[in-house]
Amino acid sequence: MRTTITLDADVEQLLKKAIRERDISFKEAVNDAIRTGLKAGATKRPRFRQQTFSMGAPQNFQWEKALGMAAALEDEEIMRKMAMGK
Repeated sequence: MRTTITLDADVEQLLKKAIRERDISFKEAVNDAIRTGLKAGATKRPRFRQQTFSMGAPQNFQWEKALGMAAALEDEEIMRKMAMGK
């Protein structure tokens, strides 16, 4: 298969080094590099688990009014900054 690829400068240098050291063609160097990378596969990492803590959410909070409360808090902060001259 023929295709066009754009190589980063560091990859180009690595390929040129492999071509010189192993006396192979550009095509062989690219194929060997891709084959080696694909055979290695992705490294297996442990699954990320977020540690959480209960913050004791207030029982009387009205979730359906959360956006209104956020807007009110934002308005208060804007007023505080205006009073400070910021």
